[in-house]
This record gives sequence, C-alpha cells and structure tokens, in this order.
Amino acid sequence: MSDALEKAARDAVEAADNTELTRQIVAILAAQQQMLAQQAQPPAPVRQEFDAKKWVVIGGVVVSVGLVGALFAVAIAIGAVCATACLLVLRGMWADVQKGRR
Repeated sequence: MSDALEKAARDAVEAADNTELTRQIVAILAAQQQMLAQQAQPPAPVRQEFDAKKWVVIGGVVVSVGLVGALFAVAIAIGAVCATACLLVLRGMWADVQKGRR
C-alpha cells in the first residue's frame, strides 16, 4: 500500500508541476500573440488637411516661370529679326561695294 501511496504522491506532484508548466506556456503564448498583434497593425496614415496656401504658392511659381519663359522667347525672336535685318542690309551694302557703286 505504501508503494501505491508513494506512486500517487509522485503523480500528484508531477501533475501539479505539469499544471504550473502549462500555465506558464499559456501565459507566454498569450504574450507573444499580443506582441504580434501590436506589431502587425501598421500605424494609421495621417491624412494631411488641404492647404490652400501651398497650392497658391505653387500656382504663382508656375505662372511666374511661364511668364519669364515667354518673355525670354520674345527677346530671342526680336534678336533674331534684328540680326536677320542687319545681315540683309550688310549683304546689300556688300553687293553694292562689289559692283563698284558707293
């Protein structure tokens, strides 16, 4: 009978150890699941409010650059016309010099 009591006592101690080990394993798994759930959730994107001032500035810069480009193109066109007229006048003068007329 003492063997049966000793065996029962050992089984009871082992069962208590198993119960405590099982509780610890369950606690560790729950903590890991919480950590994974917190890591898996990406932060919510912050939606920026509409900033009218920013778009007014961008529009002003675009218009200004466009006007400067247009003025530059007009200046080049005027310069090209003046250069062409100057070359035509010089060509006519050179032709007169070559013919002997002054």
